[in-house]
Amino acid sequence: MHIVDLNCDIGESFGAYKIGKDEEILDYVTSANIACGFHAGDPTTMRKTVRLALEKNVAIGAHPGLQDLAGFGRRNIDISPQEAYDLVVYQIGALCAFVKSEGGKLQHVKPHGALYNMATKSTPLSEAIAEAVYKVDPELILFGLAGGELVKAGKKIGLRTANEVFSDRTYQKDGSLTPRRELNALINDHELAIIQVIRMVKEGKVQSLEGTDVSIQADTICIHGDGENAIDFAKYISSALKKADIKVAKIGDFCNESNSSI
Repeated sequence: MHIVDLNCDIGESFGAYKIGKDEEILDYVTSANIACGFHAGDPTTMRKTVRLALEKNVAIGAHPGLQDLAGFGRRNIDISPQEAYDLVVYQIGALCAFVKSEGGKLQHVKPHGALYNMATKSTPLSEAIAEAVYKVDPELILFGLAGGELVKAGKKIGLRTANEVFSDRTYQKDGSLTPRRELNALINDHELAIIQVIRMVKEGKVQSLEGTDVSIQADTICIHGDGENAIDFAKYISSALKKADIKVAKIGDFCNESNSSI
């Protein structure tokens, strides 16, 4: 039987602005990536989201992003590796304090948006992020795009790593995600998304927009909680994975060997 983690980015509301349906989507995922206040989120939202995840027995991860509330952390900012290190340590620390105060334990770290995409292709940025995670807590699992520099950097420094794949995004022939600003970057058809996910998990392959197959390892699948049909899709993918004989579990329950992904 194949086994995979199902993760979602949540806690992205800010002040009076509400984004996503966090409480509902937590019923269908095994790991939650909680915004830490730079690209989204605020102290009250962080506390409430941590409490919700613990109540629903969903593993918690820090979701650090660039300091870009207006752009939701999706705009590239020219930062140095040292700046990347500092902002990741800062944000992990903030969320970790809330998790500890609520009696929980942080499971993983997944960079957000532009920081994630920049690091995926940049060895210096990835190594700075991996070092930040390792120095805060070497037991944390580092999420990165399957086959990207984040996973490589995490393994190199001695972290457990998880190769992440995306249910609702298309891929390029080099294994990278199609940029959101480009045509056909998103998969809006639930059935097509499921076909892609099941093939990535069972066959270790994904078809690029160019029509070529790309080898890929799927340890954790990302679904987004802020879309118009997010809850319906979360229900659908959870059910479809079970029907395909793919077990869904927290990444921490089956990613046990240090310095390697599952």
